Amino acid sequence: MTTLVKIKNRLIDRILITKDEKLLNAIDTIFNSTQSDEKYPLDSHQIEMLLMSEQDILDGNLISAEELEKSDEKWMK
Repeated sequence: MTTLVKIKNRLIDRILITKDEKLLNAIDTIFNSTQSDEKYPLDSHQIEMLLMSEQDILDGNLISAEELEKSDEKWMK
C-alpha cells in the first residue's frame, strides 16, 4: 500500500469516528477551499462499485443513518 493510500485511509477512519463538529467543519472548509474542477479517472473496480451502489438504491437496499450509527456503535465496542 502506498503512503498516499495509507494517509487517505487513516484520515477517513478518523473522520468517521470523530464527533467533533468544529473539526469536521474545519476539514470541510479546507476541502472546499482546495476544490478544483479537475476530473479523476476511475478504474474498473471503482466503476463497478458505483454501479452496484446505484443498483442497491434502485432495489431499495438502504439503511437509515440512525441504523448505521447503531451498527457502528456495536462494531466499535
